[in-house]
Amino acid sequence: VLDYASWVEDLSNERITEIANRYLGDRGPLEKAFKEKFGKELPDVLNESHKMLIVASEIDSRTERIVEYLSGTYGVGINVATFHYFRDDEGKEFLARVFLIEPEEVDYRVQTKATSKRRPRLSYEELEEIADANGVGKLYRTLVNGLEPLFDYKTTTKSAISFIGIMGENKARNTILNIVPVESSAERGLRFVVYIDRFAKYFNVDKNVAMEILPMYKKEKFYEDWAGEYGGGFFKTEEQIKSFLEKLRKLKQRSNE
Repeated sequence: VLDYASWVEDLSNERITEIANRYLGDRGPLEKAFKEKFGKELPDVLNESHKMLIVASEIDSRTERIVEYLSGTYGVGINVATFHYFRDDEGKEFLARVFLIEPEEVDYRVQTKATSKRRPRLSYEELEEIADANGVGKLYRTLVNGLEPLFDYKTTTKSAISFIGIMGENKARNTILNIVPVESSAERGLRFVVYIDRFAKYFNVDKNVAMEILPMYKKEKFYEDWAGEYGGGFFKTEEQIKSFLEKLRKLKQRSNE
């Protein structure tokens, strides 16, 4: 369960949506299924916290000690539920559930004992302050304000502002472009990371055309992961940003026609 939790810890909105849509199939996409189930819109930020629950018919003393240690000493949200099956003389069946630690006590420990909190997502104001501190505040504001009407959503992460587009038959939300002020400086410029295949698809252009529009940093290579090919670079001048935004506006207008 600890290994599974370590994987869950860093799942992004995008990855969770992808997994959910694959699982839901015709019942999806996730946004639709969530609203039907809970009667409200899917939150912009997913996976802010998680709990671990071990379910078994019985556990050994070593497991009990480990769970008590993690919960009692460090406030880790972990617990054990054991189930016992009974049948009485009349043939009636019963299932008894017992928690190793009362759930309310686990929640209390998480709130009061946890010494290692997840680093929260930065707010829009904090990202702007970081951009100012790193000497790229004007570039950051010009780019962010210009990008906002060109994408469907925006959100923040622990280091960046992400611009998201609705794409594909499932109408899934996909991160397309990240602006990363924490990795920016007056000397290098304003850092960005782009998923180039998604960028090209969203603006309905050839991939090579998309790459020409972006001010790629020559020393940086493109990489590939589950979300496709991605890479990054730096915007160094306001004129560069304005030219980039104007090209995107024309592409957006053309794709909407």
